[in-house]
Amino acid sequence: MNPSSISGKQHTVVDSPYGPLTLVASDGVLSGLYMTEQRHRPAEESFGERVAAGEEPFPEVVRQLAAYFAGELTAFDLPLRLEGTDFQRSVWGQLVRIPYGETWSYGRLADELGKPNASRAVGLANGKNPIGIIVPCHRVIGASGGMTGYGGGLERKVRLLDFESGAGRLV
Repeated sequence: MNPSSISGKQHTVVDSPYGPLTLVASDGVLSGLYMTEQRHRPAEESFGERVAAGEEPFPEVVRQLAAYFAGELTAFDLPLRLEGTDFQRSVWGQLVRIPYGETWSYGRLADELGKPNASRAVGLANGKNPIGIIVPCHRVIGASGGMTGYGGGLERKVRLLDFESGAGRLV
């Protein structure tokens, strides 16, 4: 499939302290933020045409990511297109409620959804979050406080949590 033939999709790649980030937009709205070697990362050819980071709709996304990595932004304010099942979207909707610098367990996330027995399903949905960092799935940890799976890799998860807690200020 020719990437430019994917109707309404485009992407760009930006550098970050956590490696290159691929930003994907569907019909002008951010629908993906993927890290290299990320689990559940869609095939590159599904991202649409590659454009410069300065082209719409990406400048505001890039500006807010830069402010976040500079420690100047703790909550993103961007239109998002979260593409998934109703349950996945409900989980991802809860993720943005987790305050910067804090963590929730999968059980708490399930409780917040009104589905206290759905921790495992919440974990599976969390792992398929298509907009990492901005929809902060890295802020979800195991019930015992341990680091559990992260689509971007456990090392990145620990680095992001350290950064947000102030322990890992970027230089």
